[in-house]
Amino acid sequence: MKKPAKKPAKKLPKPAAKKAARKAAVKRAAPRKAAAKKTIKAPKIRKAAPQKAAGKAAKPARPRPSQGPRLLERLRACDAEIRRLIHISSLLSWDQQTYMPAKAEGERADQLELLSGLIHDRQTSPELGALLSQAGADDRRPFGPDDAAPVERAYIRELYRAYRRSTRLPRRLVTELAKQAAIGQARWVEARKASDFGLFAPQLSVILGLVRESAACLGYKEHPYDPLLDEYEPWMKTSEVEKVFAGLRVRLRALLDRIVASGRRPDTSFLNAPYPVDRQREFSLTVLREIGYDFQRGRLDESAHPFSTTLGRADVRLTTRYNPDFFNPGVFGTIHEAGHGLYELGIGAELADTILADGTSMGIHESQSRMWENFIGRSLPFWVYFYPRLKALFPQTLEPVRLEDFHRAVNAVQPSLIRVEADEVTYNLHILVRFELEKRLISGDLQVGELPGAWNAQYRAALGVEPPDDAQGVLQDIHWSMGSFGYFPTYALGNLYAAQFYRTMKRDLPGMEEELVRGEFAPVLSWLRDKVHRLGRLVPAAELCRQVTGESLDPGCLAEYLEGKYSGLYEL
Repeated sequence: MKKPAKKPAKKLPKPAAKKAARKAAVKRAAPRKAAAKKTIKAPKIRKAAPQKAAGKAAKPARPRPSQGPRLLERLRACDAEIRRLIHISSLLSWDQQTYMPAKAEGERADQLELLSGLIHDRQTSPELGALLSQAGADDRRPFGPDDAAPVERAYIRELYRAYRRSTRLPRRLVTELAKQAAIGQARWVEARKASDFGLFAPQLSVILGLVRESAACLGYKEHPYDPLLDEYEPWMKTSEVEKVFAGLRVRLRALLDRIVASGRRPDTSFLNAPYPVDRQREFSLTVLREIGYDFQRGRLDESAHPFSTTLGRADVRLTTRYNPDFFNPGVFGTIHEAGHGLYELGIGAELADTILADGTSMGIHESQSRMWENFIGRSLPFWVYFYPRLKALFPQTLEPVRLEDFHRAVNAVQPSLIRVEADEVTYNLHILVRFELEKRLISGDLQVGELPGAWNAQYRAALGVEPPDDAQGVLQDIHWSMGSFGYFPTYALGNLYAAQFYRTMKRDLPGMEEELVRGEFAPVLSWLRDKVHRLGRLVPAAELCRQVTGESLDPGCLAEYLEGKYSGLYEL
């Protein structure tokens, strides 16, 4: 999970900035057509002169008096202060989930409440609104002026989007949600340990009420879930997600039925065996170093729920959790979070301290974590390289296990209870359950007290399993305690984007699998850096998908990938 920066409780705060403007003009990058398959030149935000695009001369934007370097300097000054406050808030949240003493919960909630108010003040300031208006952004032109250079236009688009959303949210609501989310996370941890939803339900009711109020303030035309989804997957509507998921559900259920009917059951007993945590940690650190995670700019810690968080361009942190009696969660959870971290670490330095220095959507962010966790991390070439090292750390358990059997085991398909431990085939069914429940909670069709029963019923229908207790059921995820309604669909969208990126990457890197066997991960990381990471928020998700793959989002690509992979593993 990529932990969103704090806003109402995530990432939509507000500006004002009464500091002297910093001296830095904005560099306009060469325009590039969305459909172009070639690499976009790394964007800069520091000069006014346009660059040349590869193979095509860039047409310079006509400067207007209101849109010169001075205006952009002032916008950058306001924006940079907001980013730094958000990073400070994220640092407090990271500490809360890692090392904060339990009894500091109340003070930390007050601190986060204060910070959320300060951020909100800046991101809704009249000064910022006036600057954006001078830059040519308003409700009629939310993407900014048509004749602005591409990087400048993207910058104005994202700043205005955040400003418009934030000005619709009362300060009281923003600060209260931040405070209640901080309390909610502590209550969730307690309830999960006790496996008692009743301990969490009252606080969840408070948070849900505030989230519903936020949706009403933000406004919507179709469904109250729309503005919540829009926070994480900009410009996508609930109805669009429903349409994408409907076709995906049919093909996933058909594939699952074929796998179950095959009668083949890979031996997974050696995965549910003693795996001392210190050696799991050692192996996780080794994998992180090998795939390119920079420990001079990040670290790995433990938390109740794995997440990644960005505290600055040179400070991108990961957390994971280990099960001493089950191999999968620790290593694959670490690789998943590393995918988020590598994305953040790869964003162009030119975008630092701006709103563009972030993933373009949570769906794209999740595509990077799912890419590394599954498409790379569960592949045979990956384990050809790493399995000897793993066996050396756990000889008693793994010495008799052949590489091929280990590979089948970590890819075994089995309807299960826990989302983060689910296989590639059933994972999206877990997401569809949460998506349906969230929509009903937000619309008021489902009340908090009814949630455990509704959860269990959905799991019976979707996966044929029923949680024996709340910890393995409705309390397994942290998201609702943070007020992160609208996040869950992005996991499935991430799988869809990842499948298309992976297919394109394999075509662009014909020797990729042989390189992975040799432990050469740099070509994969370089490809992702070039095509996705360095662009930050310059290119919206739908456009980025077309730009990288030449196609719009296509759920059929993931279905084809899974059908091909598991037909081989299960001899279908």
